Amino acid sequence: MKTKGAILWGVGQEWSIEEIEIGDPRANEVTVELAASGLCHSDEHLVTGGTPVGSYPVLGGHEGAGVITEVGPGVTGLAVGDHVVTAFIPACGQCPPCSNGHQNLCDLGASLLAGTSISDGSYRVQAGGKDVVPMCLLGTFAPYITVHQASVVKIDPSIPLEVAALVGCGVTTGWGSATKVADVRPGETVVIMGAGGVGMNAIQGAAAAGALRVVVIEPVAGKHQWAKDFGATHVFSSVEEATPVVNEMTWGRMAEKAIITVGDIQGEDVQAAVSMIGKGGRVVVTGMGNAANMDVKLNLFEFTLLQKDLQGAIFGGANPRAEIPALLALYQAGQLKLDGLVTQKYSLAEINQGYQDMREGKNIRGMVVYTDADR
Repeated sequence: MKTKGAILWGVGQEWSIEEIEIGDPRANEVTVELAASGLCHSDEHLVTGGTPVGSYPVLGGHEGAGVITEVGPGVTGLAVGDHVVTAFIPACGQCPPCSNGHQNLCDLGASLLAGTSISDGSYRVQAGGKDVVPMCLLGTFAPYITVHQASVVKIDPSIPLEVAALVGCGVTTGWGSATKVADVRPGETVVIMGAGGVGMNAIQGAAAAGALRVVVIEPVAGKHQWAKDFGATHVFSSVEEATPVVNEMTWGRMAEKAIITVGDIQGEDVQAAVSMIGKGGRVVVTGMGNAANMDVKLNLFEFTLLQKDLQGAIFGGANPRAEIPALLALYQAGQLKLDGLVTQKYSLAEINQGYQDMREGKNIRGMVVYTDADR
C-alpha cells in the first residue's frame, strides 16, 4: 500500500511529508487505518538526536487509534473492523515481565527503536527505496500502519478515535506515574514538574488518587490555568518559587511524592525534585532526556539520611491491555478528562508547525487528524 508519511532523514532535520509504502500484514500482524496521532515530545527527541535509533530514515509517531482493515495469519482476538489504540510498548503477555504483571516492560520492547518487525525481523515501511524505522514499531505519522498484534489494544467502538489515541502514550504514562509508580495516597502533597501532555495526566492521576495538594511547577505561564483545570491546587513557575510555599503549607515536612514530567529532563532536575520531598518521600522520573547524558545532580547525604526514593517509570507502570480500556471507561464515566487535552489539531502537512507550537509551549497535546488528503 502506498500512502503518505512524516519521515525524518537525519538529526536536526524537519519532518518531510512524502510517499511511503506500507507492507501487507504477515504472521500475527494487522493493518490499521488511523484516525489520528498525537504529537508527543518523545518524537522530538528523534529530531534532536537525544533518542538513538537503529538507522535513518525514521517514520515518526507512536500515539494513535484507528480501525483494523486487514489481519494476517495467526492473529487471535482481533478482526477487521475492530477499533484499536496503539501501545507504544508491545505486550506479548507471555514473557517474564508480562507474566509478572509488568507489560510495560515486555521483552518485545528490545527492538523498539531498531525498526525491524517482531514477526520476522524484516521492515514493513519503505521510502525512497530505503527501509524505514517506524518509531516504537508503530510509525503513526502515517494514516496506515502494519504492526504486530502485540502493539494494539482493542477498545469500545463507541469511543471517538481522536480521543482514544491519547491513551496510547501520554495519558497512560502520566496517570500511571501518579497512581501506580508514585503510588499517591489520599491526603498527600504531590509535586509535578512539567505540565505538558504527560504532566497534565499526572496531575489528573494525583488528584483522582486523593492528593490533598497537587503542586505544579511549570515555567510556561500560559499553562498555569490549564494545570488548575486538570486538578492542580497550586501552580508555580520554578522550584525556587515553589519550595518556601510547600515548606510552609506542610509545616516543614515537604511533599510525599514528586513526579518529573518535563519534556527534556536534565541532570539538575533530579536534585530539584528530591529537594521537594521529605523523609521517606519518592521521586518518580518519567520525563525523557538525551540517551548520552550520564550526569545527575544528587545530594547523597540528604538522599541517604532522609531515606528518599528515586524511581524510574515507563508507560506509567501500566499493563496496557487492561489499563487502556479502563482509562477509556473512566472517560466515559466522566472521571477522566480527555477532550480538553487536545489544544490544537493539525493536518499531516502541518506537523512541523505542530512541533514548533509544542516547543513554544502553546499546546497541552497537538494532534494530527487524518483526512482523505493524507491517504
